[in-house]
Amino acid sequence: MDVYRQFVQKYKEALDTRLPVPNPGKYSSPTPKAGAPVALLLSPHPDDEVITGALALRLQHEAGARVINVAVTLGSNTARREKRREELTNACAVLGWELEVLGWTGVTPETAKRDPAVWQGLVNSLVHILQRWQPRWIFYPHAEDWHPTHRGVNKLVEAACSKADLKDTPYRVQTEYWQPHASPNLLVECAPDSLALLVAALCCHQGEVTRNPYHLSLPAWMADNVRRGAERVAGPGSETPKFKFGTLYHVQPELPLGWKAILPASLKVKA
Repeated sequence: MDVYRQFVQKYKEALDTRLPVPNPGKYSSPTPKAGAPVALLLSPHPDDEVITGALALRLQHEAGARVINVAVTLGSNTARREKRREELTNACAVLGWELEVLGWTGVTPETAKRDPAVWQGLVNSLVHILQRWQPRWIFYPHAEDWHPTHRGVNKLVEAACSKADLKDTPYRVQTEYWQPHASPNLLVECAPDSLALLVAALCCHQGEVTRNPYHLSLPAWMADNVRRGAERVAGPGSETPKFKFGTLYHVQPELPLGWKAILPASLKVKA
């Protein structure tokens, strides 16, 4: 077998690996200081917090952020809701993130059109959540992230942000998964140890990764993010990053100069 076939075979073997469900009690995370800035993740489904969580993890470990995952829904399968809550609790425990479960249903742009009164109730509820947490960073999907619930959460967060009385203007960090963002402006390195932690957390979502083993393809997805992000963020023909894994985001308002490029190993964010 030549070297190229060996390479592909090893890749396939990695994608066929059977990974165990981790014991959350074996993981430890930094404890945020009193008054630490809050990174609030508005996750459409249990597992989205992990898939797009590279920047939140770095904020936690490098900027002392308090990461709180708000599970907007527990998925569309009502028979799986309680099990998904359990899996989600374990995933957040692996990462050392706090969890608030909303478990709403019908969070889609279609609901906003069909039943504006119900939709406005969801917006008002989210306004109260934002005002209670006063986040420094808000993570949520971009407007064209294909899945109806992802697009619905984007619409919901945008509406709530426009109404919420927040002390400081937060960074609104739009994530991508089902469809790339049209204009990402931040490529964040995910070091191998951090990626391993995210894969471990994703393994907690056992019901979902049994159906579709995307926990095994997460490293490949992040590698492709670096390929795309090298030129999507820094411009055509830009130098390729030295790191292998990363996640793309679109962040508003405009970032400090040190952010408007591919990030080095040390994330330059101050609490």
